[in-house]
Amino acid sequence: MNAPLKEREAALMGMGDSRLRKEDARFIQGKGNYVDDIKLPNMVYMDIVRSPLAHARIKKINKEEALKIPGVLAVLTADDLKPLKLHWMPTLAGDVAAVLADEKVHFQMQEVAVVIAETRYAAADGKEAVQVEYEELPVVINPFDALKDDAPILREDLIEKMEGAHGKRHHPNDIFTWQAGDAEAVDAAFAGAEVVVKEDLLYPRVHPCPLETCGCVASFDPIKGDLTTYITSQAPHVVRTVVSMLSGIPESKVRIVSPDIGGGFGNKVGIYPGYVCAIVSSIVLGRPVKWIEDRIENLSSTAFARDYHMTGELAATSDGKIQGLRVNVLADHGAFDACADPTKFPAGLFHICSGSYDIPAAHCTVRGVYTNKAPGGVAYRCSFRVTEAVYLIERMVDVLAQKLNMDKSEIRKKNFIRKEQFPYTSAFGFEYDSGDYHTALDKVLEAVDYKGLRVEQAANRADPNSKTLMGIGLVTFTEIVGAGPSKICDILGIGMFDSCEIRVDPTGSAIARMGTISQGQGHQTTYAQIIATELGIDSNLIRVEEGDTDTAPYGLGTYGSRSTPVAGAAIAMAARKIHAKAKKIAASLLEVSENDLEWEVDRFKIRGNDDKFKTMKDISWAAYHQPPAGLEPGLEATYYYDPPNFTFPFGIYLAVVDIDRATGVTKVRRFYALDDCGTRINPMIIEGQIHGGLTEGYAVAMGQLLSFDAQGNIQGNSLMDYFLPTAVETPHWETDHTVTPSPHHPIGAKGVAESPHVGSIPTFTSAVVDAFSYKGVTHIDMPHTSFRIWKELKKHGLNLN
Repeated sequence: MNAPLKEREAALMGMGDSRLRKEDARFIQGKGNYVDDIKLPNMVYMDIVRSPLAHARIKKINKEEALKIPGVLAVLTADDLKPLKLHWMPTLAGDVAAVLADEKVHFQMQEVAVVIAETRYAAADGKEAVQVEYEELPVVINPFDALKDDAPILREDLIEKMEGAHGKRHHPNDIFTWQAGDAEAVDAAFAGAEVVVKEDLLYPRVHPCPLETCGCVASFDPIKGDLTTYITSQAPHVVRTVVSMLSGIPESKVRIVSPDIGGGFGNKVGIYPGYVCAIVSSIVLGRPVKWIEDRIENLSSTAFARDYHMTGELAATSDGKIQGLRVNVLADHGAFDACADPTKFPAGLFHICSGSYDIPAAHCTVRGVYTNKAPGGVAYRCSFRVTEAVYLIERMVDVLAQKLNMDKSEIRKKNFIRKEQFPYTSAFGFEYDSGDYHTALDKVLEAVDYKGLRVEQAANRADPNSKTLMGIGLVTFTEIVGAGPSKICDILGIGMFDSCEIRVDPTGSAIARMGTISQGQGHQTTYAQIIATELGIDSNLIRVEEGDTDTAPYGLGTYGSRSTPVAGAAIAMAARKIHAKAKKIAASLLEVSENDLEWEVDRFKIRGNDDKFKTMKDISWAAYHQPPAGLEPGLEATYYYDPPNFTFPFGIYLAVVDIDRATGVTKVRRFYALDDCGTRINPMIIEGQIHGGLTEGYAVAMGQLLSFDAQGNIQGNSLMDYFLPTAVETPHWETDHTVTPSPHHPIGAKGVAESPHVGSIPTFTSAVVDAFSYKGVTHIDMPHTSFRIWKELKKHGLNLN
């Protein structure tokens, strides 16, 4: 009971401990429970008929042959959904999207009809038997073409609606034009600038491609009027609200369950037509309906990421001090505006694009447009377009350094926000909470011997017979996460708070329920560690539950690196409410004033007397057995945390690449990643999250691409073509950290899982471009495949035969 302090701290396995993940024992034994593992009595299966064309009128849909197939129970089209007013549905971005194509299709692989059958095989056969007659229409794939005067009108349902959810639409294919910053101040900065640089940058369309595709099992009870849906969702409570709004079923009778999820990365935030159709089918048939998409469907029709056409401009002094930033973006949103961004920010948090730099004047304009591509624009392992913003500013700082013949590390040091400037208000109005960029950069440069690398590179360039080109990439990024403060962040009018409910049992164990949902982040472990430190309960004795809207308090889910910044804060605050009550009970048990007590790891003790104490286990029993007079029994609390601000994790990444001059193959010789996520809850889990994010960043920069031909046919929509790196291709990662806690967060944590994805992508591009920079090359668009790099080598006479 009175073990040494260090022993008791270690026994808790609380914050700062690299304890093993609690959830892994069942995963490595195949005991996970995913949506496709759900099997309900009398369950039937749904498959989806999809359009082979990108833009066409639907002349006729013939169900007859499909309905003849044994086992096929029903075929539903938009006409069947119209009486229910479910053929269109609202998107999270204020637009509407077709649930099933209504009179025309807007992109290849759009949902046209659904087939419900007794078996998956019968459903698949029925899908093939549905006959659809199309009339082809002109296709628009390029967003610049979409805004031409003679461009085909893609959204005929919006012809009379030139006022969109985010203001006036200036063209029938317009979605919004959004601006942030001070345009006049920027114009003045450019007018007086000694140096101006400008660069066009394409951030191509990619896809999160989680290991598990999307799916659901919908089960409507016609007797009770209850709807239960097991679903691959990163935001189950939001889904519950939307399903209730769409179906008219009271929200109290809708239960959404997100079981184990095999990766999300933003792809599982939105609500897809397959979900709605499965729910309608279950209501119509009175039986559970399962729908699981295949990989081609996932890559072709669910939410993509990026597709930003950006033009960046910097105004600076001749010695490299940045005076102004101007950004113009054309954002390809596809057929419907289905981004999952906070309502007030149609371009997400792209206006973090001033980055880690003290830039006095900045302005950005983002124009969203419709094209004949699948809708989306989700935050693929980032926080609402932050990846695009970081890519823009980091590439532009490199371009400026090259123009001035400055080293890319020196120009960053010259423009960094200094430690003493925090909290710092950017030109876009964000208040950065904390940072120490100079210290972090110096640590990285020393660790990799940056000066030595530059000497080696100079020798490499001086050797005309060298078989490789050497490139050094450097990125110093700041992310904005923890959405979000309800005063500026909401989805469908619901503030982006999050929640936690903790119950401590009489015997001293605990259960905690949150409004988030893990997709591999290790919530069951890290959340328990927060509670362990706050309440002095062994983290092994704390059970964490998420994903069931019948038991979890309402929350906005997991995406945008908001779990620790928002839910983690709710956990700490709920624990502190319990801690305050526990102190009252301890004072009663020890017959002293609360002021006479002090907290020590797992107990309250009388100040100055180590032998007089009550542990949390003692207090838990007393809470249910003999609570003090006037204090209600039990030991539990609920907390809804609405953050006062975002958090701002940052990182310094450096890559060294060697490009084979004969083949264009790029080898990553070294990648050094320093992250600062504030307080570190579990260093081992942080390491794993960083490795995952870096690997996904490597995939995006070096190979991932969803492209389309002129007819709108999607290219590379299977894993035969879409690049997912294995252990064979993945480079070796070196990781490091500094700790700069967030001053407004209850435990000082900032979030980390998305930073490595955000920061690594421009680092790879920086390294590749750096290899060619001595030939005057300022930028090369992604992905940096061997063939593309070989063409670049040949273009500049650097290839070896």
